[in-house]
Amino acid sequence: MTTPRDTPAPSRRVRANGDGTVYQRKDSRWEAAGYVLAPGNTRKRVRVYGTTRKEALSKLTEKIAASNRGLPIPSAQGSVAAYLTYWLDTVAVYQLRENTHTRYTAVARLYLIPGLGKKKLAKLTTKDVRTWLNHLRTTCQCCIRGLDTSRDEPLCCAVGKCCSKRLSPLTLAYVHSVLKSALEHALREEEIPRNVARNVRTGTPRPRRFEPLTADEARQFLAAARGHRLHALFELALHTGLRKGELLGLRWEDLDLAGGTASIRRTLQRITSSGLTALPTKTKRSERRIALPTPCLRSLEQHRDRQRKEREAAGAAWEDSSYVFTRPDGAPIEGSTLTRHFNILLRQAGLRRIRFHDLRHSTATLLLEQGVELVVIKELLGHAHIGVTATVYAHVRLRLQRDAINLLGHAFRNSAEITGTPDDGDEPPLVGAAVR
Repeated sequence: MTTPRDTPAPSRRVRANGDGTVYQRKDSRWEAAGYVLAPGNTRKRVRVYGTTRKEALSKLTEKIAASNRGLPIPSAQGSVAAYLTYWLDTVAVYQLRENTHTRYTAVARLYLIPGLGKKKLAKLTTKDVRTWLNHLRTTCQCCIRGLDTSRDEPLCCAVGKCCSKRLSPLTLAYVHSVLKSALEHALREEEIPRNVARNVRTGTPRPRRFEPLTADEARQFLAAARGHRLHALFELALHTGLRKGELLGLRWEDLDLAGGTASIRRTLQRITSSGLTALPTKTKRSERRIALPTPCLRSLEQHRDRQRKEREAAGAAWEDSSYVFTRPDGAPIEGSTLTRHFNILLRQAGLRRIRFHDLRHSTATLLLEQGVELVVIKELLGHAHIGVTATVYAHVRLRLQRDAINLLGHAFRNSAEITGTPDDGDEPPLVGAAVR
């Protein structure tokens, strides 16, 4: 006869050391707990919950698997708004230029914090970011930000007539990039396990359209600038493609008129805290040395003589800033002042209105049409990567490709179809596109 004592007890499944524990709570939910990797190479006990034992165990197994791969558990307990404020005030302020930091702060205040600020940083998902971006893309900003209600006389949203003022694709991509930068720093600080904003695709926005000067228009502009006090600056801009800040930041010590070169070391810009200030170039590759053409050397020598006379006329009132292009009293020139002179010259030359930066585009476009290699233009303009040059001027390259294909078709034609003197084979083949 078998007694209860002799009956074998049901076998219990024993979890291995490190697998954590799973048990049912009094409220009928299941709880799983285990140790995982935490920031600072420490261990931390975490707890997860589920309606079934399998669900709780699955959540714990996922966290332990991530810990075994070396991914620490997120430590961020605050909101997205709190982290953005911390990042802008203690991190980005030392890594970005002041004007860039100001734009980042405005983006956070206008778009990031109102849309995502209340969410927990550690629980922010790719779906949250995608939903928020789609909302920004389709929502009238005048309505959502109450721009119309602040007017003395409401015109659209406040009176029920939506103006449909939506963000442009470029602005939307910029807002997305600011969020990616903030979350990337949170990832480096091991606050979050991954940058969820990188998993969202906003599409490549179309680049801003620019209207560079043609060769004939460039000649008209230079003819109108001849005799202008800043003629040397405009000629240098059109021959070298220097940025506005790089031109205004040139000092005489940067020029080697005897050797025919210029060293681009700084850019002159107005910032909120200290006004007109000399700053480092846009990127490290923007700090470069370029060759100066003969017309620019001649006009720079004439400009130096004119500046010497202005110094003598100003006397004690002369401000020795050592810049190449200055006001009549020697003080640096504001970017807005240069733009005003530029617009006046455009009207005098009878040309369409373009931006000053389009002179830079004109230089690159005309060089490409003359058959200059893309890498040479990249070094002249100071682009960080040749891909930037290729992308910005893709339309020019497409036109040159069409010309080259037409030339190849000309080569494929029968000799009887070609009018003119016959080819005796002594002349070299035509390898370049016709110059416009």
